[in-house]
Amino acid sequence: MIKLSDRLSIGTLFRIFWGKITITWGLTLVETAMFALIPLLIGRSIDGLLGGDWADFINLLIVFAVLLNVATARRVYDTRAYGTMRVELSKALAARSADKEISVVNARVLMGRELVDFLEKEAPETMTALIQVIVSLGVLLAFHSTLALSAGGATLMTLIIYSLFAHRFFRLNAGLNTQSEKQINALATHNFTAIAGHFTGLRKQEVRLSDTESFVYGLIFLVLLSMLAFNLWFAATQSGASPGQIFSIVTYSYEFVQSAVALPMALQALTRLKEITARINSVMAST
Repeated sequence: MIKLSDRLSIGTLFRIFWGKITITWGLTLVETAMFALIPLLIGRSIDGLLGGDWADFINLLIVFAVLLNVATARRVYDTRAYGTMRVELSKALAARSADKEISVVNARVLMGRELVDFLEKEAPETMTALIQVIVSLGVLLAFHSTLALSAGGATLMTLIIYSLFAHRFFRLNAGLNTQSEKQINALATHNFTAIAGHFTGLRKQEVRLSDTESFVYGLIFLVLLSMLAFNLWFAATQSGASPGQIFSIVTYSYEFVQSAVALPMALQALTRLKEITARINSVMAST
């Protein structure tokens, strides 16, 4: 398991628990691939059923059945695999923090669990988003290069917007984590003024982070929704597509929006984890 000399990080967790992570991520990829095929199969089913052909509709039902079983199995396994990682990481952090104030130890144990949360949630969601972005671009390109260029340009703009605010996100997360480390000590005083001051300070940090997120994601959604509107107009008026094809184009464009916005969210999560990794490993360095 986790050794005293190990640096507590995403890389260490992956090295130690690579088998469990490989299984759950593998199931995630299979699930994602099937989800990515559904809009295309629906579009073909529409055109097929309108022409009296049931073959594509039957294929769609088969994909639904396989997807149901894979998704259920992944969720059952995930709970057990990542639960084990949280236990081991919490034990390692507690063992290395014996000389620290309990308020700091408690906060850092909770922060450390976010590393596992990332592997369980954000990392698979990011893989799903990347696959969906690639599939969507491929499908849109197959329909018309203009549709793919529109989506690709929106992705580039999204990444540029986030990069301009990455350093600010790091600083705001550092401020929030520092305030969180004071919580138990504040509660232990049983002093209403001290407790109120702590939670007011926590609220200020959360508001600053939330305001930045709202502004950044507002800009990102503006770019992505503009792309969606353009692709809808182009598919309906310029491409000469059939009703089923228009459905597929619009659906993949919409799913592209949902997937593309997950990419800066993943970058933000990594920014927070970078700050947390430095913080929790400072426990080990100072003992």
